[in-house]
Amino acid sequence: MPLPRARTRWLAWALVPLAAGQFTALQAWATGEQVTSINQFGDVKPTDWTYQALSNLIERYGCVAGYPNGTFKGGRAISRFEAAALLNACLDRVTETTDELKKLLTEFQKELAILKGRADGLDARVGPLEAHQFSTTTKLSGLATMVVGGVSNNPAGSQVSFNYDLQLNLDTSFTGKDLLRTVLRAGNFDFNSNLNAFGSGLSTLEIAFQEDSGADALGIDRLFYQFPIGKHFTATLGARVEQDDMLALLPSVYPKDTILDVLTLYGAPLAYNSNLGPGFGLWWQNNGWSVSANYVAANAADSSRGLLTSGSAGASTVQLGYGKENWGIAALYSYVQAGVDVPGATPFITTQIAGGGVTTNAFAISGFWQPSKSGWLPSMSGGYGYNSSSGGDLNASQSWMLGLQWSDVLAKGNSFGMGFGQPSFATATSNGTPAESGVWAWEWWYQWQLSDAVSVTPAVFYLNNPQGNSQGSEGAANQFGALVKTSFRF
Repeated sequence: MPLPRARTRWLAWALVPLAAGQFTALQAWATGEQVTSINQFGDVKPTDWTYQALSNLIERYGCVAGYPNGTFKGGRAISRFEAAALLNACLDRVTETTDELKKLLTEFQKELAILKGRADGLDARVGPLEAHQFSTTTKLSGLATMVVGGVSNNPAGSQVSFNYDLQLNLDTSFTGKDLLRTVLRAGNFDFNSNLNAFGSGLSTLEIAFQEDSGADALGIDRLFYQFPIGKHFTATLGARVEQDDMLALLPSVYPKDTILDVLTLYGAPLAYNSNLGPGFGLWWQNNGWSVSANYVAANAADSSRGLLTSGSAGASTVQLGYGKENWGIAALYSYVQAGVDVPGATPFITTQIAGGGVTTNAFAISGFWQPSKSGWLPSMSGGYGYNSSSGGDLNASQSWMLGLQWSDVLAKGNSFGMGFGQPSFATATSNGTPAESGVWAWEWWYQWQLSDAVSVTPAVFYLNNPQGNSQGSEGAANQFGALVKTSFRF
């Protein structure tokens, strides 16, 4: 939405007369919402020596604003320019020109003239922007990512490839509180081609994407609408929406767009299954607590299937979470119907889930902690998943992961991270197939932030026995991958 011109000034100021004709300035952000009562300031007490003067100024002139966190910060020192801005903010509300005010106008005449010139110049710039803006309700942002690298012992054939992923995000708000999100996406990670090193199995990257119609085709990746219901509830409806889009709390601070897709699913790939399709959800939030419930009909994107009719497969999810700025934890349950493709599972489990008529009750507990300041201690994110299945040979499976990230490594803005864990592996079967020891996945990466918009991320990863026990001795070949990812945000 366009920025109102009344908010183009950086600071609004309040004038408070003190004893012996002295004055002091009190800083406030120009939020456009004036304070109507001195009680709105959490750090001003009746015992303060300026309490009565400030109270009179609020009630009489109404030109006092506070910081966004509800404080006044009356003890902060100011410059002459700030004092002039203070005076200017209150002039429009003063109806009586006293001798003291005339002296102030003379004292700050030079500073007031400079401030007026800056404000006029800013208004002159804002005018053309408003006249040629993309939309009064929509914000456009984009992410273009290019990856060059390869994987050893790749069953698909290709060992080195150069791929891209392009995302265009359009966020629209009609009331200032709702959100219509449209994501256009294109890529060339052909999952059925031997020309792509990163498009199949557990070596699939988080950014690996390609439309069903083929490489380089632009399609609708997301289309959903979120809106508040009362003070604590938010509803989501979408023709293309993902499970993550409808969770009030994401229990991780490990970057979502790192390397391997399987290590971005909070340690529980079947519970946090990232299914995409028509869906709806509702969440509640209050004082850090949240409850989320949603349903995604993963196969209903096919026009021959319905949203809730027989023949369509989907996943139902309920999550209970509690989160603060530095830490959070969540417990989640998902009922995954037969026919839902689950990313991040070994081929044994993928076969059972996708083709064996298996339904799964998936449980997860995940959480994170991050330090207040960058240093030797990294942020930590981890999760564990347990799955109980029926209708096929698979009875039970487990998974887990841990992700670490250090901020401001070698230079401010750069970061280093590593993630490791085990994707879902079978622990109990009913057909005599032995339980799996599980695949081990590791990744290490360093993000070099060239600017606010451009970053370069070299990374390596290792997969131990990525084909699983179900592939026999041929699946025992380990995989090693290396790549360089370059991201452009605009």
